[in-house]
Amino acid sequence: MSKDVYLVTGGGGFIGSFICEKLLAENNHVICVDNFITGQRKNIAHLLSNPNFRLIETDVSKPSWPLTLSPYPLALDFILHLASPAGPNPKSPKSYHALPVETYLVNSIGTHYLLELAKKHNAVFLFASTSEIYGDPEIHPQPETYWGHVNPIGPRAIYDESKRLGEAICAAWSRKFGVQTRIARIFNTYGPRMNPDDGRAIPLFIQSSINHQPLTIHGDGHQTRSFCYVDDQVEGLLKLLHSDANADPINIGNSTEISILDLVKTIIRLTDSKSTIKFDKLPEDDPERRRPDISKANKKLGWKPKIGLEEGLMKTIAYFGTLNVVR
Repeated sequence: MSKDVYLVTGGGGFIGSFICEKLLAENNHVICVDNFITGQRKNIAHLLSNPNFRLIETDVSKPSWPLTLSPYPLALDFILHLASPAGPNPKSPKSYHALPVETYLVNSIGTHYLLELAKKHNAVFLFASTSEIYGDPEIHPQPETYWGHVNPIGPRAIYDESKRLGEAICAAWSRKFGVQTRIARIFNTYGPRMNPDDGRAIPLFIQSSINHQPLTIHGDGHQTRSFCYVDDQVEGLLKLLHSDANADPINIGNSTEISILDLVKTIIRLTDSKSTIKFDKLPEDDPERRRPDISKANKKLGWKPKIGLEEGLMKTIAYFGTLNVVR
């Protein structure tokens, strides 16, 4: 059986590393591209000895980067573009707040260069978009037909709008050049290998809870989110990649909604923690509710999440417990 060749940008990141791992387990060739400004080398250290795995350390926003592919004379079958800072905490050095230029470049010009590569190789291209394109939604849950409610100059705009632009670029290349593009609107995803420094809610809450430190909730805690375990997310992304949903955005996330306060209480209970709960000011433009309508993914991809929140949290807690890092 012939092996497919996959290029995964952001392959050293949280979701990207699991995708690389799964593709290799299915005996494919994987070229991982990452500049490690937010990815973690340890996420892919166990893959480096695999003869079907190649790591290229470069920035896909640079026009010369495809030259680094020349030592690997393989025709690409699939390209998954997952590279982008994503942490929402303004105080985190790994967040899109701290890396605004890098964020908009990788989602815009980086997407452009990768689509050029997809056209050259006649490869299927998947763009990892985000639920953030819906902004603070006026429709709940959010279907793909909803165009969003986004502040274009707000503190979250550099991430939101660059992802929206990335989607538009994919659609343009599909229409003008016939490139097969897939657009995944990824909702909150969690699990092992999350970067403890990128400011996302679940790693922060788990680390504080493990260390019996106070857990800080921004706002009154009644704002809601939905959380998809990484194994389910990876399955959904790969089903989308191999579908016929050309330039057709599809939500990939868990539709079970929970308040942030209930999430914190659950983590405290699961870690048997003595942590207390503190409340702080809600960040500007923070959405009140966020939950995907995944009926389209269910119908077109035959996909829905399988792992419940508590099961996924226990796996994630076990991972962060091994880090033994006091924050």
